[in-house]
Amino acid sequence: MAKSANQKLKLLYLLKILTEQSDEEHCMSAQALIDALAAYDIKAERKSIYDDIAQLIDFGYDIVLVKAKTGGGYYLAGRDFELAELKLLVETVQASRFLTVKKSRELIAKIEKLASRSEAGQLQRQVYVANRIKTANESIYYIVDDIHRAIQNNEQISFQYLEWNLEKELVPRKDGKIYRVSPWALTCKDENYYLIAHESESDSIKHFRVDKMGHIEILAGAARQGAELFDRFDIAAYANKTFGMYGGREEVVTLEFENRFIGVVMDRFGKEVSVRRRDAGHFSVRVQVAVSGQFFGWLTGLGVGAKITAPTEVVTEYREYLRRTAGQYEDTE
Repeated sequence: MAKSANQKLKLLYLLKILTEQSDEEHCMSAQALIDALAAYDIKAERKSIYDDIAQLIDFGYDIVLVKAKTGGGYYLAGRDFELAELKLLVETVQASRFLTVKKSRELIAKIEKLASRSEAGQLQRQVYVANRIKTANESIYYIVDDIHRAIQNNEQISFQYLEWNLEKELVPRKDGKIYRVSPWALTCKDENYYLIAHESESDSIKHFRVDKMGHIEILAGAARQGAELFDRFDIAAYANKTFGMYGGREEVVTLEFENRFIGVVMDRFGKEVSVRRRDAGHFSVRVQVAVSGQFFGWLTGLGVGAKITAPTEVVTEYREYLRRTAGQYEDTE
């Protein structure tokens, strides 16, 4: 009887079967492997299975033989990712607001292929994408790729910056203005993805939400600018002082807190922040922040026990912010 067209691919199909169907909890006997190969119209005998497994091991695959009266057999032990690592990747994809629901599902499906079918089932049970707040910009993959290529090739980019309208549509800001910047870095902050770039028009460092960028174009031959600014640029420090990634004038401010807020301060400003004890129940820090409504909103959210003590002009500005906010709720009758 003539051999099937797949017979020459026997070794590859054997590896495919072990990858998809075996793991530490699901060993496959020689007979189970023979039956699985038969589903691909490939004939095999026990001796050939032993020889094939030995060849795969010699090539470098970590295939383990479990000897037992029942439930014994072979399984692929050495995988690129452990199950716990794959679960972490799935959770990260789910939590990423800059990925659309469609792209999230596509990525998770690819991650599942890195596990056995049984382990993929465990990954599927933890997938809850539908009701997550996600971006609506389906071009996010290609935008990120374009930005990376522009950075690698030391070239500028242009794009339109988008915003939501009351019809819940993303439309260009500033009458479709074309932004031209030199991209230098990408960073995640508050579950969103941001481009950190140099803008020639203002000769300053600015950031843009990647999912709000549209009609991006790499400006071939236009070399990036702002290298001298980024030589001493600290992305982590920039993100920590820019609350909600909203801009504002930079100020060194002194903040005083009750001791119970030490964890909040560490999370916000990092472990390197200088902490000074004021008394038995309070401490203070001096930090550089972008003074903005988002900064004031963060401080207000902490409530009693957190306050600005210096400089005076920022204290005055914060009082005015609180007065205007409270004024919205005054009885006008």
